This record gives sequence, structure tokens and C-alpha cells, in this order.
Amino acid sequence: MDVDEVIESILEHARQGVYYPDKWRGRLTQAQAYQVQLGILARLVAGGETHTGWKIGLTARAMQIQQGVHEPVFGFLLASGARPSGTVFDWAELVRPGFENELCLTVGTTLRGPGVTRAQARAAISAAAPALEIVERRGDFAADLNLALADNAQQKAFVTGPPTSPLPPELDLGAATVEVFVNDARVEHATGAAVMGDAAAALAWLANKLGEFGWPLAAGMRVMSGSFTRQYGLNPGDRVESRFAPFGPVRASFR
Repeated sequence: MDVDEVIESILEHARQGVYYPDKWRGRLTQAQAYQVQLGILARLVAGGETHTGWKIGLTARAMQIQQGVHEPVFGFLLASGARPSGTVFDWAELVRPGFENELCLTVGTTLRGPGVTRAQARAAISAAAPALEIVERRGDFAADLNLALADNAQQKAFVTGPPTSPLPPELDLGAATVEVFVNDARVEHATGAAVMGDAAAALAWLANKLGEFGWPLAAGMRVMSGSFTRQYGLNPGDRVESRFAPFGPVRASFR
């Protein structure tokens, strides 16, 4: 498999508004998919984008069941995708959008896998903010997970509220809670324990997975922890508010 060929093909198709190109369906291993994803990241950075962090996906059992996948995954975050709480998204600029309810963690010290423990990951977290990941369901995620990973695991944008910084060492991330409201109706309540026990365990997984590809989890990176809840679809006009205890609310709307 020529990874560079796949990278160029996916980028060219995306420029034409075509995702999950048929040419590569069923042809990528997971390792190749991540190599493609990281190669696309390198191309985007060379073109002027700023790499600001990572996303962890499918950390909650509810998400794994919903997507028909049974292990976490990762993608990258770009500075151009960062949005403050209260952002109003233009529906016409989105492809079948949805949202997930997460914490956005800031890494204070570099973690290098393999062998990163949950305790080491927890000690490395310098801040945490309430967050929404805005995803685009650009293709059938579960039908070809590896092609979805090459396409950056549905990532579109991430919306964050004010961070808690420094993060008190005694704060139990697994005991954090979220109440999710869509158009003022409460639709779900969940806890941080759904994210692999807590977000620090997810962060350790990410550091170790990145290590398989020779990447550190560098200080200063922002990391979307993985959703406390299932993924929610969106409709034009929707207003979303997710209230995280003890971190505060985060909001977004779609017009």
C-alpha cells in the first residue's frame, strides 16, 4: 500500500466534497489508516494549519455499542477547529453534523508511550474544560472503521467553555457529571466514569497509542477525552447546552 497515494487521494476527494472514497474501501489496515491520518495532518500543517491537539473517540461503552466498534480510536485537532462556548454554526458549512459531550484536557507535561500509566497521565493534566465535539458523519463509520480513521474519525470542530486551571490533584474525573440539553429539553445525564473509568485512563491510552507511531503526547496539546454519552445528531435550529459538574456549561447552536 502506497500511503502517500492514499493521502493525496483522500485530500483530493475531500476538496471535491467526496468522503470515504470507494477506491480505498476495505483496503486499509488500522496501522495504515493511522499512517494516512498522520500524513494528512503533516500536509495540513505544511499548508499553514496549526496542530493543537488530539481527540479520543469511542471511549464510552455507549459510543462503542452505537457505532458497532469495540476499542478507542484517535484523531487530530486543528486550531482552526477550536470554537468558544456560545458559537453559532452555519448549517450550510456542515456535513450531517452531530455532537458529543466531553472534557477538553490540557497536557502540562509531555507523555511518551509505551508504558504510560493512568496515574502518570492524571498528573500530566494541567487543565480541563467542558466541551462539545462537533462531528461530521461523512460516511458509514462502522462499515469501514479504518477508512473513517484515515478521514480523522469524524472530527470537524470542538467547542470549549472556560477551563479549570490548575486542575486540583484531588479532583476525581470519574465522578464528573454532565446533563445534556437540546432545545431546553434534558436528554441525558452521564458520568465521567463512562470514559474508560475516567478521562485520565483515556489520556494514558492515547499516549501509548501515539507511541506506536513514534509520536509523543506533547506538553501544551489539548485532548478531547471521549464522550460521556452516545453521539447525538443535529437539526437546523438546534441549541445545545451541556452542563458539566464541577466544570460548568458549554453551549453551541446551529442555524
